[in-house]
Amino acid sequence: MPGPVARGVARLVVRAADGATRLVTDLLGASPAAGRERITEDELRDLVAANTVLDPDERRIIDEVLVAGASLVREVMMPRTEVVFLSAGTDLTVAQRVVRAEPHSRYPVIDGTHDDVVGFVHLRDVLLRPDLDPCATVGELTREVKRLPGSKRVLAALTEMRREGHHLAVVVDEYGGTAGIVTLEDLIEELVGEVHDGYDGAAAAHAGLPTVVDGRLNLADFAERTGVTLPTGPYETVGGFVMAVLGRLPVAGDEVPVAPPDIEPGEPGGGWLLRVLALDGRRVSRIAVSAGRLPEQRREVTAPARAAVRRPAGPS
Repeated sequence: MPGPVARGVARLVVRAADGATRLVTDLLGASPAAGRERITEDELRDLVAANTVLDPDERRIIDEVLVAGASLVREVMMPRTEVVFLSAGTDLTVAQRVVRAEPHSRYPVIDGTHDDVVGFVHLRDVLLRPDLDPCATVGELTREVKRLPGSKRVLAALTEMRREGHHLAVVVDEYGGTAGIVTLEDLIEELVGEVHDGYDGAAAAHAGLPTVVDGRLNLADFAERTGVTLPTGPYETVGGFVMAVLGRLPVAGDEVPVAPPDIEPGEPGGGWLLRVLALDGRRVSRIAVSAGRLPEQRREVTAPARAAVRRPAGPS
């Protein structure tokens, strides 16, 4: 460790060098803070691309974070039609039955309509508070909830929620209504991706084993999860794709075979079969994806996707 004399000399040298730097930059008409000015995202991408210290994997990771961070909160939120709300006037005994039947840990609390969110309650607030009167209401347990505009960028929203210690936020649309909710986990998964078991997703699909996915998966996440690339169209989710191909509201048992993009109708080859397993109201909630050779009669092109449809067996 340097002694007191060495540390004192070092401080003098640093101060002298700093003063000399300021003098030279003033004479040249430059500012030492110029390099700390904010740069645009395109300029940052150019810096990353030109950097010779980063290896290709590090460049790819940074680029993926920039791309995901540019997504909007409304693109990753859970829409209000899928959110389980609790009314502020609900008795605690009723709320306990609701949260036991649902898989969530946090529930927005409303006072009137879904646009009047007054806060949220945590699972442990409802189930693990023996000191509370059973006749108490959910409104007495409500915590403050954060609100985010749907147009906010994912990376900015993640930074803000982490800084303020929020795990859930209500997403507000341009009219001031409740568009949905987003959790800290949703934002993190948008940046780093979901974590799955070692033998699921694409590996299982290519092995011919069925993979069950959520109908709300967007097309990019669906392709990453299963290895099946669906054509783009007037939809954002795999459930929307199934509905667009069917041309009607799906029912449990509907099947949508999908041909690979390099296979023409009538040609031999493999493909994938999307089968509707369950619905939540009018929404497709679960879809099974299996790989294998498609029967000849299913090889048809249906706008907007190159897929055929087979309805479940049953009375017409």
